[in-house]
Amino acid sequence: MTDQSQALPVTSQDIDAAARVIAPFAVRTPLLSPPVLSERVGARVFLKPELLQRTGSFKFRGAFNKLSSIPLSARGGGVVAFSSGNHAQGVAAAAQLLKMQATIVMPADAPLSKRERTKAYGAEVVLYDRDREDREAIARDIAGKRGATLVPPYDDPFVIAGQGTVGREIAEDMAALGLTPDIVVAPASGGGLVAGIATAVKARYPQAQLMSAEPDGFDDHARSLRAGKREPHRAEGRTICDALMASIPGEITFAINSRLLSQGVTATDAEVGTAVGFAFRELKLVVEPGGAVGLAALLAGHIDAKAKNVVIVLSGGNVDADLFAKLIG
Repeated sequence: MTDQSQALPVTSQDIDAAARVIAPFAVRTPLLSPPVLSERVGARVFLKPELLQRTGSFKFRGAFNKLSSIPLSARGGGVVAFSSGNHAQGVAAAAQLLKMQATIVMPADAPLSKRERTKAYGAEVVLYDRDREDREAIARDIAGKRGATLVPPYDDPFVIAGQGTVGREIAEDMAALGLTPDIVVAPASGGGLVAGIATAVKARYPQAQLMSAEPDGFDDHARSLRAGKREPHRAEGRTICDALMASIPGEITFAINSRLLSQGVTATDAEVGTAVGFAFRELKLVVEPGGAVGLAALLAGHIDAKAKNVVIVLSGGNVDADLFAKLIG
């Protein structure tokens, strides 16, 4: 590992430790290389399908690693998280496995399927209005009253290390194939996934280019990387990528991403819809819009991929049936 990476908030050793913690419970997702995709973009493309992960997204990894780090003496108060859906399900499932009570603060307009799945894992769901209320303040208030542990969606070293196991697996699988990844792209909301992946991949392949992928307009990572400091996005309204609507990169995640990422790429909602349809029709994969934004950027030509080894992370598959039907129609 480089000296530069040693000084970061999360190290490859932290990710190795997380891998040992989650191994008995998390799915080691495969690295796929569909010929139809590689031929279309003129590169050797690999997909990391975290939609096959427990709870349908990568979030289970970080949640389980974080909850496992809570001392037994402190687990009685349970955990509280705030999330639009995937972190909610990851925390709820991890808490169920570790026999802890979970309370999840979710926006009232979160996809119904995500709310119902969160409840199915035994969690209490508290709804809020994302336009008028502060989800973090609500969660902190609940945690304070109950003596519960707050589980952040991204800005936490244990969460980042857990998400970093995605990158560790990518590095191991590419090495097993005798290949070097030239470009690795992962969706970014608060930045925990891409920070963990960058840390793991750069430890083994320091020359690899790591990129964040975001919906057009909701490009706080791309803006922040260009500015060299945390910058909010300027978008108003919504995107079909409901999982990627954080307004500004996390403090811990940006401390990592500002040093390890080469750039941020974006894709429009229309391009994301095309990617969701492509994944379904050509690859037989169900990917949620937020999980497909990296693939969308690749298909739309926003990534200089020609003749390179490119890894695209498909971060989740939790999409409402009605929206999915519309996108693949």
